[in-house]
Amino acid sequence: MKKLMVLAGLSLIIISTASYGQVSEDEIQLLRQQIEMLTKRLDDLEKQNQQLVQSAEQSEAQNVAKTEELVDTRVDAAVTEQVDEKMAAVSWAERIRWKGDFRYRYEYIDQEGRDSRNRSRIRARTNLEADLSPTLEVGVGLATGGDDPVSSNQTIGGGGSSKDIKIDLAYFDWSGLENTHIVGGKYKNFLIRPAKKGLRWDGDWRPEGLGVIWDNDFIFAQALGTWLEGDSNKGTEFAWAVQGGFNFNTGDWGKLKIGAGYSVFDIAGRTPVFGEPDDFYGNTFRVIPVPGEDDPLLVFAYNYRNWEAFAEWKINKFLLFANWTQNTEVDEADTGYLIGAKYGSAKDRGTWDITYFYEKLEKDSTVGLLADSDFGGGGTDAKGHVISGTYAFHKKWNFKATYFINKINLEREEDTDYNRLMLDLNFKFD
Repeated sequence: MKKLMVLAGLSLIIISTASYGQVSEDEIQLLRQQIEMLTKRLDDLEKQNQQLVQSAEQSEAQNVAKTEELVDTRVDAAVTEQVDEKMAAVSWAERIRWKGDFRYRYEYIDQEGRDSRNRSRIRARTNLEADLSPTLEVGVGLATGGDDPVSSNQTIGGGGSSKDIKIDLAYFDWSGLENTHIVGGKYKNFLIRPAKKGLRWDGDWRPEGLGVIWDNDFIFAQALGTWLEGDSNKGTEFAWAVQGGFNFNTGDWGKLKIGAGYSVFDIAGRTPVFGEPDDFYGNTFRVIPVPGEDDPLLVFAYNYRNWEAFAEWKINKFLLFANWTQNTEVDEADTGYLIGAKYGSAKDRGTWDITYFYEKLEKDSTVGLLADSDFGGGGTDAKGHVISGTYAFHKKWNFKATYFINKINLEREEDTDYNRLMLDLNFKFD
């Protein structure tokens, strides 16, 4: 509109100039050029004005959009924070597990040359497991009992006195590599014990150190290192063991596991690592006189460097198993073995099993402290039969009876009869 008014005014000026007098052609041409320049200038000004209007509108729209985006972001953040807090609580609960078991036992022991003995005992264990990440588990476990490294049993009595609780487990388990677990601390013994029998390792023994397990379902290999004494002020003692083998699927003939292992416990010349000064759990010891002392020093006579072989063959409801070991550091009384069979599986309500095996563990065939604490009363220098049966009232509750018909003190001129009956009620929770 402004442009039209300006052009109209200029036209009137030209017409009026022409009407009042003669105007030269050059003057008219100059006026026309001035009109064109003004017209172009007006066009430019109009375009700039339109751009300013559009820019203002866009800026306002952007400000509105940014404001809406900021509000949405803050709302989303608040909602996400609340959801994350609730999900974290749920996730943490899912990543923590309580597990445990309780056993009530009555046992009767009849050892030749001693009065018979009967007692009631309890064992309670509880473990807390936490997944810190998909590949890292940390666990802590408590158990009844005293300092015995191969027993969590607690004899009841004492007028109802309180019973001891000890740290049973304190470990980490990292599985960041395929088919591999690396564990450390005080952890469950993962070394293979055929049919869970304790020819060399009692089921309650917890190694203290580091271990690694590799298993691809066909081939397996594992190793552990454990401190018998980890304080240099007391004289450090380190022991280690390795195992390896194969798992075969034999089709209609079931599944077969075979393997071998080697372990080193260099304890010759050392006093007992647990118990009284004369507790060698069947192993040979030496007597060293101490000048100026009435009591001599008793120390282990040998190191224990053992080869072992083991096998389990599961055929339908039958399990055949065997274990053999030999200490290469001695020339006699150096071998231990067991062989047995199991039928059935007491896992679900109404199911049952029965097991028989024969075992012989010569005096220096293995470290007596860590062998089965029930067979022959614990330690080495024993042989005999073991029969057991289990009936499941529920998948987490069963009754088990075990009878040992053993002979102990084999290296003496006359061995000693040792019979033991154990009746167990076992409960599990998780």
